[in-house]
Amino acid sequence: MEEKSGNAFDMQIFKRLMSFASKYRFHFFIAASSTILLALFSVLTPLILIDTVDNYIATKDKEGLLNYTLIMLVILLVEVLLRFTFIYFANWVGQHIIRDIRAKIFRHILQFKMSYFDNNSVGRLVTRVVSDIETIAAFFSVGVFTIISEILVMLSVIVVLLILDVKLALITFAILPILLYATKLFQVAIKNTFQEVRNQVANLNGFVQERVTGMKIVQLFNRENIEYQNFEKINKKHKKAYIKTIWYYSVFFPIAEILSSIALGLIVWFGGGKAVQDSNVSIGMIMGFIQFAQMLFRPLRQIADKFNQLQMGIVAGERVFKIIDTDSSITKNGTIIAEKLQGNIVFKDVKFSYIKDEEVLKGVSFNVKSGQTIAIVGSTGAGKSTIINLINRFYEIDKGTICIDDVNVDDYTIESLRKQVAIVLQDVFLFSDSILNNITLQDKSITQKEVEEAAKQIGVHDFIMTLPEGYQYNVKERGAMLSSGQRQLIAFLRAYLSKPSILILDEATSSVDAHSEQLIQYATDTITKNRTSIVIAHRLTTIKKADKIIVMDKGLIVEEGTHLELLAKENGYYKNLYEKQFTLDQAS
Repeated sequence: MEEKSGNAFDMQIFKRLMSFASKYRFHFFIAASSTILLALFSVLTPLILIDTVDNYIATKDKEGLLNYTLIMLVILLVEVLLRFTFIYFANWVGQHIIRDIRAKIFRHILQFKMSYFDNNSVGRLVTRVVSDIETIAAFFSVGVFTIISEILVMLSVIVVLLILDVKLALITFAILPILLYATKLFQVAIKNTFQEVRNQVANLNGFVQERVTGMKIVQLFNRENIEYQNFEKINKKHKKAYIKTIWYYSVFFPIAEILSSIALGLIVWFGGGKAVQDSNVSIGMIMGFIQFAQMLFRPLRQIADKFNQLQMGIVAGERVFKIIDTDSSITKNGTIIAEKLQGNIVFKDVKFSYIKDEEVLKGVSFNVKSGQTIAIVGSTGAGKSTIINLINRFYEIDKGTICIDDVNVDDYTIESLRKQVAIVLQDVFLFSDSILNNITLQDKSITQKEVEEAAKQIGVHDFIMTLPEGYQYNVKERGAMLSSGQRQLIAFLRAYLSKPSILILDEATSSVDAHSEQLIQYATDTITKNRTSIVIAHRLTTIKKADKIIVMDKGLIVEEGTHLELLAKENGYYKNLYEKQFTLDQAS
């Protein structure tokens, strides 16, 4: 739960949001100018009404009445033009600014460490990038400019009323302090409720995103009713937060309306009394004051409403800037370009923990020579996958050094290092796009012909051509139209096409059928040839040909050697693993 601020308005966030407008000074100037002109033109109509009633309607001057009516029509047309200009340019500025902010936050998210995504809900991030930034758009289009316009109208009305009649003006202003105080209370209360609303929106998005993504598990374990009940609880909190905002609206606006009506009554009572006594107050003056009073109080009510939009934008901005200000990027001090690596890898006393003081690797040291195929085995949680996450700097180590070709990985630029390291994960992620685009990842420099040639070399082409539309076949979200084995083959081709110096295969054959395993084994033999390769596998029969096998347990290396060397060890860790797995395979 994020902290709530009791302040009605956060000036620091406001200034920061407004700083994005500096890029669009010209359009901002047009919107602001039209706002100022609108305020000035708005006071002309009541002034002309006063003059028309007293000098032309009372005296029955038809010609003068017609002339003043035409003047009012011209003023109305100018107001329409100014309002069009204001609405268009205010929204234009708002949309361009949120485009810039959205691009900034998304670029920042792209640089985050994997640990950030381990600890933060995807649904919340989606809320920040989409929903919160749309709220910031309203901050500019409906909030800032509208409030400025309404404040200018109020100031213009106050000045004109004081010029026309000081006593009647003071009578009109009598209820302003009460209305301003009520508005202030409303603004403070509504900001807290809006913060709660945004929190509940993020919770709702996160819950729905996770359940839809994991729908297979939900249905497989018959959790539909349970998850529906959980959704009902979150949905109820969301509703409750919104109801609270509605309650404040329901209280404030009737109070504002009553106070405004009291002010109008005072104007009629006091002004009418003076008019009856044949003073300087005329019928036209009373009518003008009534119209001016409505122009004074209506903007105040509008400001309270629009200020809510402004506050929602401030709250959304606060949450968006919190992500932008999050320092969770991998340190990029490296200056060496990794153009073509030989593939010599050295881990020296490497210690690492995902959670502070809970080490996953407890001083791991090993060497991989150029062109070697190294297998890493061990039980779940031994630290196998952690090792591959550290080679291309998904995470930063706590202690020790990792070198590739005698250069600390920290000294390479991350972009060039990752271009030289290709990984095929156990859980392959495919985008909702064609097979071709999932292989090239939209790299326009790679032609379909090159993809087909690479596919033929590792034995994947025939499988792809059996699919409808071949390389243009859309695999849908997360590759749902393909089996796990087929997704693995696409991942192998993607890795092979990148021509990496170092290849990492993480449990690549752990959950595929026999036919797919044969294809994957052929692909593995092809793409690991003359290339430094690290293979992580549960199925020990797939790593017999490895140049070296590293056996891990509880974050430590317990054995090293070839397949035959490790089998020769009496009561060896690897030997026990192999025999257990061989027995299970025989039994099945």
